[in-house]
Amino acid sequence: MAKRILGIDPGLLHTGWAIIDAQGPSRHYVASGVILPPKNETMANRLACIFRGVSEICEKFSPDELSIEIIFVNTNAKTSLVLGQARAAAIVAAAIREIPVFEYEPNKIKKALTCAGHADKDQVYKMVKMFLPLANPKTPDESDAIAIALAHANSMQIRAF
Repeated sequence: MAKRILGIDPGLLHTGWAIIDAQGPSRHYVASGVILPPKNETMANRLACIFRGVSEICEKFSPDELSIEIIFVNTNAKTSLVLGQARAAAIVAAAIREIPVFEYEPNKIKKALTCAGHADKDQVYKMVKMFLPLANPKTPDESDAIAIALAHANSMQIRAF
């Protein structure tokens, strides 16, 4: 059965998103982009922008599942906290629509695509283009969101066996 997957690369300045369709080993690019909360707004308004953006994507594309990157613990606790809040805004937008949420560590996403858990952004971009030639991500956040959706699709296929 085909699944529509929403991949999210959370961030307070740039939240990448991607929609792919997956059925068995088949993957199809649908759409992707970046939510850009205004830098000069309050934290609450920026989080609301992420929430509204993910909500609009869910309304427009009706994903079956959401895959999102788990935020690694930064040496700067404040940065980790802010990223966690951006992540929560995206998760809640999906969860209130009863869209199941799946979480993946950054190194596992990279390993699923490149076979290297510490691949750089350029390697991830190249693999995204290889797996989904119709995708044309314009930013690393958008490319990472596509990678997150692909990693979930691959994980979903493995779980089916």
